[in-house]
Amino acid sequence: MPAATEKTMKQFVAVKKGGPFQVIDGPYPIPAPDEICIRNRAVALNALDLKSLYYGMMVQQYPEVFGIDTAGVVEVVGSNVTAFKAGDAVMSSAGLGGRKGAFQDVTTVPAHFASRKPATWSFAQACSAPICYLTACAAITKGFNTPLPHLQPRKPLLPREDSSSEYLQERHLRSMSLGGLALALANPPPPPPLDSILVIGGSSGVGASAIQLLRLTLPGATIISTNSPANNKRLGALGVNVCVDRNLPMEKLLEKVKAASPAQRGVDAILDAVSGAGEESALFSALNKDGPNLYTNVFTGKEVVAPEGVKATKVFAHMMFVTPDPDGASAMARLVDLVDEGKYKLPLEVDVVGTGLEAIGAGLDKLKKGVSGSKLVVAL
Repeated sequence: MPAATEKTMKQFVAVKKGGPFQVIDGPYPIPAPDEICIRNRAVALNALDLKSLYYGMMVQQYPEVFGIDTAGVVEVVGSNVTAFKAGDAVMSSAGLGGRKGAFQDVTTVPAHFASRKPATWSFAQACSAPICYLTACAAITKGFNTPLPHLQPRKPLLPREDSSSEYLQERHLRSMSLGGLALALANPPPPPPLDSILVIGGSSGVGASAIQLLRLTLPGATIISTNSPANNKRLGALGVNVCVDRNLPMEKLLEKVKAASPAQRGVDAILDAVSGAGEESALFSALNKDGPNLYTNVFTGKEVVAPEGVKATKVFAHMMFVTPDPDGASAMARLVDLVDEGKYKLPLEVDVVGTGLEAIGAGLDKLKKGVSGSKLVVAL
C-alpha cells in the first residue's frame, strides 16, 4: 500500500493565462487542524472563473485550479473540527486556487467556509448558493452597515464545562472571529433603517440573494430591481416591490425608479450586483440627495467611480470571514437555518451542463456567451 501522502487525485487546471485546461494528477490533501476535505459532487461556474482564466484575476501562478463554489461529502476533517465528520453532505465556498479550488476531486477549505447541505437541495443546487449568498451578506452588513437578523447571536454560549457537540461547535465558530475578541466589545447602535433600496442586476445570483436578505432584514422597505422583464415574477416572489426593465433608456429607467421610491424622492441606497452603474455614474442620480447616499458595488473587476457625496463600498464574499465580525464565522451555518425555515430560496435556477471534470471547459465556454437567470453547474 502506498503511504497516505502518496495518494493522488484528479485536478482540472488552467495551464496558462487564457488556457488550455488539462486534467492532471495532483497530491491528495492533508487538512490543517481547522480544515475539512470535501469530495466534490457538483461545482458551480462563475464569472470570476472567466476573469481568472482570461485576465489572470487573483491568480498567483500557473497551472492553477479555479472554482469558487462546491457541494459534496466530507472525506477528512482536521484535528480541531467538531462541526463536521466524514460522510457529512455539505456545501461550501471554495478558495482562490490551489487546494481550495473547486475544480478538482477533493477541495480543502476552513471548516467555517462550509455548512450542512439542506436536505431539500440536491448537490447541484447546493453548489450554486454559497458565493452569491456570502456576497449579498457582505453587501448589506459592510456596505450598508445593516445587521442581518439571522446572523445575530441566538443564545449565550453554553457553560464551559459542557462538552456537548453543540457547545464545541459554537465555541469553534466564535474562535474563528479573532479569538472571540469582537464579542467582548459593546455593539454600537444600528443606523436608522433604510426605507428604499435599488438593486441593480436583481436577477443575478447576488442580486436575488440580496433581495431575499433585504426583505427579511427590512420588511417595510421599498425594494426596486433593474432586470429583464422575464424575471419579474420570480423576483416579485423573492421580495421586490417594483421591477424596472434594465433595457430602458437611462432617462426612462431613472424616471421609473424615482416614481417607485417613497414620496418619489429617490432611494436611500443602491446595491450594484453587476457594476451596472458604469463609469458615467448616471444611475447615482436615483439616490435621494437628502438620504444616506449609500452605494455598494460587488467586486467584479470593473471600476465604478461614485460621485462626491456618495458613500461607496466595494465588497466580496470572503469579507464575511476576514473582517472582525463576530457573526461572520457562522454565516454559512446560518444559511441552512434560513433554508430549513423556508426563508431563503435558491437565487437562480440550476442548469447542469455536463458531468465530470472534463465538462468544465465547455461549461465555461457557455458561460462566456452569456447566461441570464440560471446558474451553470457541472456534476462530478
